[in-house]
Amino acid sequence: MAQLSRTLFRAIEDSHLFGHTQLTAIDWLIMLLYFAFVLGIGFALKRYMKTSKDFFQAGRALPAWICGLAFMSANLGAQEVIGMGASGAKYGIATSHFYWIGAIPAMVFVGIFMMPFYYGSKARSVPEFLRLRFDEKTRALNACSFAVMTVFSSGISMYAMARLIQTLHIFDGLFVALGLPLGWIFHFSMLLSAVIVLGYIFLGGLTSAIYNEVLQFALIIAGFLPLVLIGLHNVGGISGLRAALPTAYMHSWRGMEHASTNPLGVDAFGLAMGLGFVLSFGYWCTDFLVIQTAMATDTQENARRVPLIAAIPKMFFPFLVIVPGLLAIAATTPHNVTTQTVVNGTIVRETQVVSKAEAEGRGLVPAKTDPITGKIVLDASGKPELDYDLAIPSMLLHYFPSGLLGLGLTALLASFMSGMAGNVTAFNTVWTYDIYQSYLHKGASDQHYLKMGRWATVGGILLSMVTAYAATGFNNIMDTLQLVFSFVNAPLFATFLLGMFWKRTTGNGAFTGLIAGTAAAMAHHGLTLPIEAHPGLHGGWIAVLHTYPSDMAQNFWTAIWAFSANFVVAIVVSLFGTPKPESELVGLVHSLTPKTVSAERIWWKRPEALGALLIVMVVALNLIFR
Repeated sequence: MAQLSRTLFRAIEDSHLFGHTQLTAIDWLIMLLYFAFVLGIGFALKRYMKTSKDFFQAGRALPAWICGLAFMSANLGAQEVIGMGASGAKYGIATSHFYWIGAIPAMVFVGIFMMPFYYGSKARSVPEFLRLRFDEKTRALNACSFAVMTVFSSGISMYAMARLIQTLHIFDGLFVALGLPLGWIFHFSMLLSAVIVLGYIFLGGLTSAIYNEVLQFALIIAGFLPLVLIGLHNVGGISGLRAALPTAYMHSWRGMEHASTNPLGVDAFGLAMGLGFVLSFGYWCTDFLVIQTAMATDTQENARRVPLIAAIPKMFFPFLVIVPGLLAIAATTPHNVTTQTVVNGTIVRETQVVSKAEAEGRGLVPAKTDPITGKIVLDASGKPELDYDLAIPSMLLHYFPSGLLGLGLTALLASFMSGMAGNVTAFNTVWTYDIYQSYLHKGASDQHYLKMGRWATVGGILLSMVTAYAATGFNNIMDTLQLVFSFVNAPLFATFLLGMFWKRTTGNGAFTGLIAGTAAAMAHHGLTLPIEAHPGLHGGWIAVLHTYPSDMAQNFWTAIWAFSANFVVAIVVSLFGTPKPESELVGLVHSLTPKTVSAERIWWKRPEALGALLIVMVVALNLIFR
């Protein structure tokens, strides 16, 4: 008698990429060891936090190489790892411009020219430097705008981490067991990251943040280098990657003659002026988030070296964080797969049903879903938006086995928390020194301000949680960050440029210029909109007078308008005012300050020589990948 054949069908409901990748004990162990280590650093440093200088400035006693790695790692948060991978998938190798013209030249400039002013003035923060150069109202305006920017940046890192945890279904089992809705995982994940970062910053201050940033740097190398090598091997090397992608994706400068002929959606002038000059110099030269790490070193000579040391690994990071984005978009898009086997005479068919988000995505980049409702997000033309922020997590889950997966995920989590921590330490310093001590409670004891700094850390974390929800409206956190920078850093750079190199600039000119620059940024954003975007967070909230090919193109031009308005208004107002006496500007204006003489006698060890070498190297990279 023939054995009865039965056909079994099992639909696997979970995502092909995410649901089938289970975290093993070794993966959990690696992540738990990292969390224990970062909190341990905070507890170990708590006994050394005796004064406000120890807490806010790391005692200005750390070595240059530690501060150099932290200087780069302060920018190595979610925006660098997830954001650059997302931009690599969205815009191609042109994303390298954020490094080779959008970072290295500015890092050389701040190390050679600006760091002597910051360190030599003994200012405890960037807003305090503005008070010394200009006046109190300019300091107050910058302190308030910077405080807002830091909580937005920290919130973006928090959002990215919560989104990752939700996507990986890490806590699904726990929530099902407790009978809680799975939609709460997003909120729980944000709370978890907030508690961990709060713990080690509350205890160890800036020193704790710096040492954790150095640890994060090592984790990024260990976690992402194997990802790039494995990914390239699977697509057939560089030649296979080129064959799988549009030609424009593999060139950084080709097609820059016009905004419509390259994935970035910006022409050469907009790129060079918007990113290469305004946004890059505005960030690296004025953002206290990174400046504070250089000012934590022990001497002015070392403070000049810090950005230059950081620029060396920074130059090669596109190969670690952008290439995975290219590999994700070049991969085969997942589809339902049915396999048939015979077990003891029984035909067993198993069908792996990929999620709707994956099926409507491209490569390993899924369509964007609303984190609360779970529905696919559509653009203005009715097409599903791609969730580029998931390019890196998708790559990790697709290629990494157990153990290596834990290391890769730990590197991601470290980048998120490092980004949060750097912004929160900058926030608590500016709040305590430039707002609370200056305007709300003058003349208190040093211990009082130390306690206030710790409670400001709590406040910064809470505000970051609020701003994290605003980031859900973007499908690329790098777009979000560049928008914030165009509003804050772009006009501020014009103020610094005039203040440091034109002694005629007045406090009224600087203050009015900042107001005009920020207003110009708001007006430009409110009157323009990227193609296929809805009016609102992406712009067009006043009226749509012009459209841009991409969010990034709009950000670059917003920065250009903000910088130009600030620059012109500050000059005009200053010409009708009275500048400070030259005696008060020594050490604050380049032409009135004695030239910095390097203590290093060997010429090739001097900051100037290292800076020149870095410029030659970055020019070579632009030519190679043009």
